Amino acid sequence: MSLLWDQHACLPLHCAASVEPVTRFAHPGSTFVSINAGYSPHTFADTTRLLHHYRGAITAHPRLTLAETARQLPGTPPGTVTIAFDLEDAAPLDADLDNLPRLATLGVRALAPTYNHANLAGGGCLDTDNPGLTRWGRDLIARMNATGVVPDGSHGSARTGLDMCEISTRPVVYSHSCLRSVWEHPRNITDDQARACAETGGVVGITGVGIFLGPNTPTLEAMTRHLEYAVELIGIDHVGVSTDHSFDAADFLTEIARNPHLFDESYTRWGPLTWMPPETFLTLGDHLARRGWAAADIEAVLSANFLRVARATW
Repeated sequence: MSLLWDQHACLPLHCAASVEPVTRFAHPGSTFVSINAGYSPHTFADTTRLLHHYRGAITAHPRLTLAETARQLPGTPPGTVTIAFDLEDAAPLDADLDNLPRLATLGVRALAPTYNHANLAGGGCLDTDNPGLTRWGRDLIARMNATGVVPDGSHGSARTGLDMCEISTRPVVYSHSCLRSVWEHPRNITDDQARACAETGGVVGITGVGIFLGPNTPTLEAMTRHLEYAVELIGIDHVGVSTDHSFDAADFLTEIARNPHLFDESYTRWGPLTWMPPETFLTLGDHLARRGWAAADIEAVLSANFLRVARATW
């Protein structure tokens, strides 16, 4: 596999964070990883500081590089990890749509409008009343389309995701979301959401978080159940992988304890969260080949589908 693609992973969200752990995604080919640079507690100033820190550290690292265009990604040197950024809430925009192109200039290439609960943009997956996009949220999607930022339905309510797919003029993704038909969890998406995403030309990225794959089971077998169901449901061209690996696991578990209003018992009932490590993700292609997957289908899921969305959007 010449290019591997992970549409969402997390470093510690502070300006002393090392970027070195991202090299765990390196392999004999090249790798793309999108790194989260902020979510609902963060302001525009917080995220801007983080992006400047990450960008400086990546530029100084011999094995990491910044993604400037989608065209560059298949040609990066073997062993290189190329990085762009994403946001898991609209809060870092400070309610100002003009901040979106400013963050895009710093490498933000995808944005999920909501994180678990309703905000200015729309509803979250843990809201009981399933609210959709607000008027401001609809304006946000239009601005994302114009700016070259990929709309991401992960963490949003089902209605918010469906609204995004209905109004977006460019592909929509669920960067890190598993299938609710395989494992019932409020963070997982319905078949209707997956179909609507595919109809935009988008991609559902199966995540490596244990509680979304099954009862805290971040294994290749659990991930493959979701992958194969998704391929059967929406076709090989609309399925990808996004580990959501948390290099800030200790920070995130503390965050869950400190801010229980952002989560619910579906995050905690199985004990401390577990994540698929990058080293396991790197073996997924071999695992799928042993299951009889064709080489072209493996390439589609492990890189080509998300690359197509990047080329259509960035």
